[in-house]
Amino acid sequence: MRRKKQRLALACSAVLLSAGMLAPTYDSLVKANPASSIMEKPPVSGFISHDELTQKLDQIEQTSQGNVEVEVAGYSNQGREIYKATIGSGDKVAFIQSEIHGNEKVGTKALLDMIKQIGSNNSPEMRQLREELTIVAMPMINPDATELNRRGNEMTWDEVTSAFPQLQTAEPSWNYYTYKNQYWDYESNPGFDVNRDFNPDLNYTPQPEDFPGSSSEPGWYITPESQTVRDVYKDLQDQFGTVDVFVDLHHQGEYVIDGTDDPVTLSLSGVFVPHPDTEEGEKYSEYADQYNVDFSKQLNVAAYDALQQMGNSPFGNISLYPQDLDLPGTALGSFALNGSGTVIFEITGQTQDFGQKKMGQLNKAVKNGLYGILNSFATGKVHDLDVERYDDIPLTDR
Repeated sequence: MRRKKQRLALACSAVLLSAGMLAPTYDSLVKANPASSIMEKPPVSGFISHDELTQKLDQIEQTSQGNVEVEVAGYSNQGREIYKATIGSGDKVAFIQSEIHGNEKVGTKALLDMIKQIGSNNSPEMRQLREELTIVAMPMINPDATELNRRGNEMTWDEVTSAFPQLQTAEPSWNYYTYKNQYWDYESNPGFDVNRDFNPDLNYTPQPEDFPGSSSEPGWYITPESQTVRDVYKDLQDQFGTVDVFVDLHHQGEYVIDGTDDPVTLSLSGVFVPHPDTEEGEKYSEYADQYNVDFSKQLNVAAYDALQQMGNSPFGNISLYPQDLDLPGTALGSFALNGSGTVIFEITGQTQDFGQKKMGQLNKAVKNGLYGILNSFATGKVHDLDVERYDDIPLTDR
């Protein structure tokens, strides 16, 4: 495993990096109940820790016969490695990340399984993926939250203002967690929702007048985790001109298909901001020429079709995530405006809510959906899919 930075430099590197969805996943912060006490959270011993991630990626790289390259792309605020695995040498780029929220864990296991299979399997299908695509996978991009089994990272506002002195007079950002309820104690150990810290201006530097901001406004790249993802994205732009596909693996609550009692397995979406050509999206007009929502919808249809082929099972219950969103501060919103076809996987429930059998089933569903995207992208068949079929995906009853 090649490391661009060494652990000896952790203390300095974390500062340098800073300088350079149980809560509603698309709305506001969870409100604290000051009178409530902290409950003991369910164990997550069956899921992948950061140390296990390091070991598994090392093993995958060593057994891939040169097909997988693993690097340290950056460090979390607490100094944990954020990894990047690259598979393939094609001109088409697919960037997939998981666990931007530390209690949304199924995507990381699915992504590791996928990296291993594509990197080591010599079937015609896997060879085609390696030849046609460059796949960049970043599992567990918020490892501090992973270790705490919570949504937000581990970082104080004082650390932000230390890294960005121009923010000394600014209010803390709206996505800064300091509440305390029956599950989480951010009051004594604050952190940020990293998935609200992105900005479509990839060269943006924080300005005090942009705080505290809101859900419908861009973020600021004040966390090392978002900065690392942004830097990987920019590097890919420099190498390939564009990042064709961006997929983000999340979890949501437990819902049913609209108009039925069928429990949702996972929800998909390719729409995270209003179209720049509309009145609602006029504020994004500078990105109009590169925004390609039709391609995003085709990628979602490819995932949906692959999941429907699993037959009569709970994993046919795939729904469409809410479409009336304006989230430029998410990675998906920011990268869509930069020209990427985007897909979100919102897997049902938080990982600690289910047993290992359920986790295995959900893991399989995520992998099938991802392969649907990658195979159709590698072969070019995705461009033949009817964009209007996106609207035929059943809605989620929320």
